[in-house]
Amino acid sequence: MSAIRETAGETLERAASGGVRSAGFVDRALGLLSSVRFGVVLLMFLVLACMAGMLVMQINMEGFDKYFAELTPSQRLLYSALGLFDIYHTWYFNALLLVLSLNIVLSSIDTFPRAWGLVARRKLDASAQWLRGQEQSAVITLEGETAEEVAGRVSAACRSVGLRPRVSEKDGRTFVFAERGAWNRLGAYAVHVALLVIFAGGFLTAQLGHTGQMLLTPGGSASEMTETTFGEGGVPSELKVALPFEVECTDIRQQLLDKDGPISPMNTLNWSTAVRIKDAERGETEALVRLNAPYDYRGYRFFQSSFVSEGKARQITLSVEPEEGGEAQELIVMRDGSAALADGTTLQFIHFFPDFAMQGARVGTASEEYRNPAAAVRVVKPSGETALGYAFGERAAAAGPLAGRAVGGYKLRLVDFEKVGASHILSVQKDPGAGVVYVGFVLLTVTLLGVFFFSHQRVWALVEGRGGREFEITFGGNTNRSRLAFEQRFARVVRAAGGVGASGVKQS
Repeated sequence: MSAIRETAGETLERAASGGVRSAGFVDRALGLLSSVRFGVVLLMFLVLACMAGMLVMQINMEGFDKYFAELTPSQRLLYSALGLFDIYHTWYFNALLLVLSLNIVLSSIDTFPRAWGLVARRKLDASAQWLRGQEQSAVITLEGETAEEVAGRVSAACRSVGLRPRVSEKDGRTFVFAERGAWNRLGAYAVHVALLVIFAGGFLTAQLGHTGQMLLTPGGSASEMTETTFGEGGVPSELKVALPFEVECTDIRQQLLDKDGPISPMNTLNWSTAVRIKDAERGETEALVRLNAPYDYRGYRFFQSSFVSEGKARQITLSVEPEEGGEAQELIVMRDGSAALADGTTLQFIHFFPDFAMQGARVGTASEEYRNPAAAVRVVKPSGETALGYAFGERAAAAGPLAGRAVGGYKLRLVDFEKVGASHILSVQKDPGAGVVYVGFVLLTVTLLGVFFFSHQRVWALVEGRGGREFEITFGGNTNRSRLAFEQRFARVVRAAGGVGASGVKQS
């Protein structure tokens, strides 16, 4: 009985008339909570809950609104009632973690004294009958001057196979005890600690974490993220979560598989967002968030989530030819930037139209695809005179009278442009338990390797004189796992001690 059970029993025995019945109930409850079988059942339920979280899209994932809209009313009602859309924050998931953690602690308390006894209080002597009843046993006869000499030969045999021997005497008999991997007896408790660390990290994330999205457009900024939650009636709603800093978007880029193809997920190899984080405590920090390279800042992690596929241009290449004749110049102008000609005239990139179209007296875009690209450009003369015009590509069917018109004394032509989406959407995650979980998984991996790839192997040898120079050695040994490997090591010990092929030696 564990110390907890004994204390509970002693306390309840001093209670009034109903004390005996209460003590029995508490003892049975503690027995159940510390049961390994009960822990396995709890672990199975926890795995099933995690599987449900993988099969049912969670509320904080991209595209949840579409997924929710496609479900039938009965599915929505059932999943909402069971909390499957946000299962890691449900009361029963946290209850499973709590009870399983309690089970691990109580079962460890219940079994640790015996395991510690095997490590701290080693059994150095044993009777011949006990040794013959072990997993591996052998009896050989050796010749020697003294029992100490024979015990030394047995010790040397143990050392030759990686066992650490220790010679002792009791009641006039000589014993050799050798072992390896005694720490393996405590490996299970290290695994328990690793699991508790993982559970603690998950609980911190579930209670204190936030996951939302942030829309960033070049030149724009945001100081909050949008988190999806369930409102009344199980209908998803958006919750604004303030950040302790401001995120300004300085640039976005998109790497396409096909340069002439559309801005779409299927045609995108990678995309990145350059941001400037403005923090009252730490000042300004430049950062780059790439598709497979998130950025961490003050406990927040920024991931690439998606992008707005409206066709835009990160930079344009213009051919600029003087209206009165002369050699044309090529300029590369960044979005919201400018570039200067040789005569000091400045060209500013104002806006980009993926599918330029005239809408009455106004200009606009007919679609988000690059069907008739054009760029709005402002020409600023050295004198300060300005003019706004448009640069078209080779196809300018919808430009009407604007096509080919000179702007500020120059004919502009759109030679090339770098495609990019209109905005990028970052997933922002506040995960206070992430570091704890990582430590737990590293510890779990190391401890599992230690538990399953090593074992506690023990070998005893009783040296007894049989008259003259003859001594009988009774070997016995056991292990907690890897029995085939131990059988081979035990046989090597016996052979090394002289149990096979030695003069005057016989083995049974």
